[in-house]
Amino acid sequence: MERNESDGTSHPPLTGNPKFSEHRSADYYIDETPIWRDGTPIPQNIFTPMQWRIWWLSTAGKFFEGMIVFMTGVSHTLIAREFGLSAVSVGFVTAATLFGILIGAITLGGLSDHYGRRKLFIAEMIIFIIFLVILTFAQSYIVIVISLFGLGLALGCDYPTAHMMISENMPSRIRGRLVLGAFSFQAVGALVGTGLAFLVLSWFPSLGAWRYMYSAAIVPAILITIGRFYIPESPMWLLTKGRMPEAERSISKLLQRNPPYPPKFLLKTDDSISSDENHTSVRQLIKDKKARKAITLSAVPWFLQDLGTYGVGIFTPAMLAGVLGHAPLHVRSISEVIYNKIEAAKGAALIDVMLIVGIIFAIVFVDRVGRIRLQVLGFVGCALGLFIASYGESLGTGIQLPLIFVGLMLFNFMNNLGPNAQTYLIAGEVFPTRYRGAGAGLAASISKLGGVTIAFLFPILLDDIGAGILLASIAVTSLIGAMVTWTFRIEMTGKALDEIR
Repeated sequence: MERNESDGTSHPPLTGNPKFSEHRSADYYIDETPIWRDGTPIPQNIFTPMQWRIWWLSTAGKFFEGMIVFMTGVSHTLIAREFGLSAVSVGFVTAATLFGILIGAITLGGLSDHYGRRKLFIAEMIIFIIFLVILTFAQSYIVIVISLFGLGLALGCDYPTAHMMISENMPSRIRGRLVLGAFSFQAVGALVGTGLAFLVLSWFPSLGAWRYMYSAAIVPAILITIGRFYIPESPMWLLTKGRMPEAERSISKLLQRNPPYPPKFLLKTDDSISSDENHTSVRQLIKDKKARKAITLSAVPWFLQDLGTYGVGIFTPAMLAGVLGHAPLHVRSISEVIYNKIEAAKGAALIDVMLIVGIIFAIVFVDRVGRIRLQVLGFVGCALGLFIASYGESLGTGIQLPLIFVGLMLFNFMNNLGPNAQTYLIAGEVFPTRYRGAGAGLAASISKLGGVTIAFLFPILLDDIGAGILLASIAVTSLIGAMVTWTFRIEMTGKALDEIR
């Protein structure tokens, strides 16, 4: 943006300038910054109001995921008592949302490559609201499981679509920080979920309190849905479909400034994409030799990471309840159940604070240190934290609780600094635009196999082998995750998305 030296106002450069008469890629325009009259670039990218709107709306999916999944860690005991569920049935309740995410990521998320990012971005929230309302009024165990699965479908779709809405519309050099900034709302949602569970139980100490917990998300979800109707489609995706006029209108709306900069957008077609590639499926993606390394890097560590994230995250209240002497086996009355869940929710909320601290560090260092190094470091730190917590299980009551708290807090911090944040970021970057939705969706779907497995088996294994052995076993999987990450590493820090082919 040039500066008028006579009155200090700004105005757009002349349209006859050769710089503004050449066809450029969408990434070029998004990464470009306005300049002063003498050619000096403004030191930072100037985000437009539309870019900020997209970013804020993209935080919602992660927030709701953290809120719903971690809230289930408190509410599942209440649901079990109200409907008289067995340990296996409780496993279905805790695993239903994660199984829905698994299916939603690979099916609905992959559809964004065919129908567009924006359409799926809106559809997922409509699905989320419908099943949230059904869950709130559910009167049977089957309806509860189906509703939680439906919520997972919507949240699974959000994994690739929200990432792409940010990464395909934001500057490359700070793309990592912006994606992780949105992802950090998963930690915020987790903290809000456990905190809200504590407040609801305090205000409504009854078995039916879980309904109030879930219903609290309905109004915010409606507002987010309305907002998503007022954003443009990804210009990068439109270019892969050969829809040039729409792409130019979309990027013009995305980068609308006052005064306008640049004055005109002239996008160039992507010659590397053939007409056949516009119909990429997951099967074609797997056949692509270059994509196989990307699939391994994005999916396998994410699978291993989810074993710890959801195992520890969902059942932290249950483990703390056992340490505090109020495990389900010791419960004698409904009032004791409520008291137990309130006390466990307090401890879980304290531990979950480290999720936010960890993601803050990830945002600060991701574009400086790099995705791969942070993911490896985080996996090693997760293993250390879980080993500390598992060792605490075998000690006396005097030191047992402090070690478990220290271990789980270290795990949460290192998890969000490393694998929990970086696996999400990497999956949305390492695939080309034409099948970024399918690739990121496939990685998220495979990862949720780990989440579903651990969510279903954790309460059963917790009773059979104890928390100590269980946590130590998950620690080993974290070390394997570090090795896989380093072996198949692809560093994307600072690179434009259109460099990936």
